[in-house]
Amino acid sequence: MKFMKLGSKPDAFQSDGADVRYVASDLATDVVVHVREVKFYLHKFPLISKSSRLQRLVLKATEETTDEVRIDDLPGGAKSFEICAKFCYGMVVTLSPHNVVAARCAAEYLEMTEEMEKGNLIFKIEVFMNSSILRSWKDSIIVLQRTKALSPWSEELKVVGRCIDAIASKTSVDPANVTWSYSHNNSKKGGACAEIVESAGKPSIAPKDWWVEDLCELDVDLYRRVMVAIKSKGRMSPELIGEALKAYAVRWLPDSYDALVAEGHMRRNQCLVETLIWLLPSDKSSGCSCRFLLKLLKVAILVGGGEHVKEELIRRISFQLHKATVKDLLLPATSPPNDGTYDVRLVHDLVQRFVARTALSHNGGFIEKSDEKMIELNFEQESTLAVGELVDGYLSEVASDQAPSLPMFVELATAVPEAARPVHDTLYYAVDAYLKQHPDINKSEKKKICSLVDVKKLSTDASMHATQNDRLPLRLVVQVLFFQQLRAGSGKELALVDNGEHACTRPTQDQCEPCERRIPKHPESLDKQVTSLSARESRQHHRTSDSEHRGGGRNSFKDQLGGLLPQSRSRRIFDKLWSSKGQGEHGGKGSETSGSSQSPPLSAKPAEVKPSPLPAVRNRRSTCCSQCDHPCCSFYSSVIPTGSRDSPGPAFLKMLFFEVKLFLWQR
Repeated sequence: MKFMKLGSKPDAFQSDGADVRYVASDLATDVVVHVREVKFYLHKFPLISKSSRLQRLVLKATEETTDEVRIDDLPGGAKSFEICAKFCYGMVVTLSPHNVVAARCAAEYLEMTEEMEKGNLIFKIEVFMNSSILRSWKDSIIVLQRTKALSPWSEELKVVGRCIDAIASKTSVDPANVTWSYSHNNSKKGGACAEIVESAGKPSIAPKDWWVEDLCELDVDLYRRVMVAIKSKGRMSPELIGEALKAYAVRWLPDSYDALVAEGHMRRNQCLVETLIWLLPSDKSSGCSCRFLLKLLKVAILVGGGEHVKEELIRRISFQLHKATVKDLLLPATSPPNDGTYDVRLVHDLVQRFVARTALSHNGGFIEKSDEKMIELNFEQESTLAVGELVDGYLSEVASDQAPSLPMFVELATAVPEAARPVHDTLYYAVDAYLKQHPDINKSEKKKICSLVDVKKLSTDASMHATQNDRLPLRLVVQVLFFQQLRAGSGKELALVDNGEHACTRPTQDQCEPCERRIPKHPESLDKQVTSLSARESRQHHRTSDSEHRGGGRNSFKDQLGGLLPQSRSRRIFDKLWSSKGQGEHGGKGSETSGSSQSPPLSAKPAEVKPSPLPAVRNRRSTCCSQCDHPCCSFYSSVIPTGSRDSPGPAFLKMLFFEVKLFLWQR
């Protein structure tokens, strides 16, 4: 810190209480100067010899036959007047960055110019500022902080502008040439004390953001002007600008919700957020992290920021939404009692904008004409996958909230493209959490939300969970059972490919080729289909004798299942399937309508049944078409939706055959 001493005489100013100052001298004082509430008992001659205004005031008081002069609008008050009075007496005065601005403004007010005396106070202060203050990094910041209380005098005297230019120029210096002390917070954490790095004997080059911590001490208005000056020089990267804004937000924005919206501080916090958003780098895809932008958006929502502020943040966030986390997206709703705890609609808007920009970037275009200087958007597949995971994780979090409506939940889930969600595990758990939290939704709503889940994209663990989930519709559980059996039959997991299809690991002999005949409106009853499959099962396992089927069959059925399905769940599922099929086919047969009476007897000889022959398979990826009237495929088409018919029906019925036999054996 720089100092400057003026005058040579000893300080003779003394106090008599809190509001009386006088000069200890053999000569009696002849004028009383009132500076607000403080009285100065002084002598006329030293004052009028150096101050043009005091000269006029004293002359006017003499004409009015009074010895009192009143100055109520002096910038800096009594302290600045005492500095000027001591200078008039030639007493020792010490100028520093803390009082130089007040002394400069008071000297200007008192008109202590060169016309009154050569080397007057204004001249000496200007020399001190230009030669010392404005050349020092720390002193320039201190002086700039003191200018706010002395406005508009400090503005008219261009003290503010000169300090801002000096500070902005020093931030543009090569870090290797920084030879002054600065504050630097290595931890980058709010509230931690910054380390004072001295210029002498520095072991290494200053970091690129050496200036960030010191500027955080400025008032928001002064900080805005300094950052504008720094950006106007064009030498600072957007990343450094973003780091500076983040450090300032950490320094001044409170952490707690109560402090953020407290009366008396809410307006200041709102102004602070709007200033930070206004200072964001022009490059919307870099500079500030997505987490920082989302925090600003959260604060803007809480303090009631303007719509233009939120819109600007939403636009910037949509450029790098793939870098966000689920915790960052938990934005508070504007009306919690009605809209829930979190603003799901705002997140939906963010996802839609990200998807739109991603699609546009793939076409090689720019967002708008005004953004031609911005970098071309190039979101790779990893970004799309990250957003898909982000949306599914967010849905899992908000599913426990009572307020999100089903349409809003479904809209957000379907906002991301299909390629962004190669695995549906997280989405399935989100749907399950929603069903658990909303048990009163009707069947159509449950069907709608469950249609979001593609059972082909569920892992083994998720499939096992689904088969034991009583909240899911029966049709979805049956679909899960089907693809689970396919995985077990292939000996390994079905590969999930980008287009959402399953590639079988080996050819299946149960696939039937498309035929030209359409599916019968009323497919064969379950008992006939199972009997047909029983005969086919007998031919495939001709090495097993009839005695082995009757005696050891029970254990073999259990072994073939491989422990895939819990017995309790299977029993409930097939109880419903059996009873529904029996009622449709044998509704008028009296006692034959029971589930057990409709099943084919286990002792029936397979040779007595004439199953429909299966056509040959042309390739390993042939699928069961919607026009096939094979008995197995007819029942398969009645259970599995049309959009899910990527796999053979007989393989599914084979699994059902084992399950039904086990079910009957248990009963």
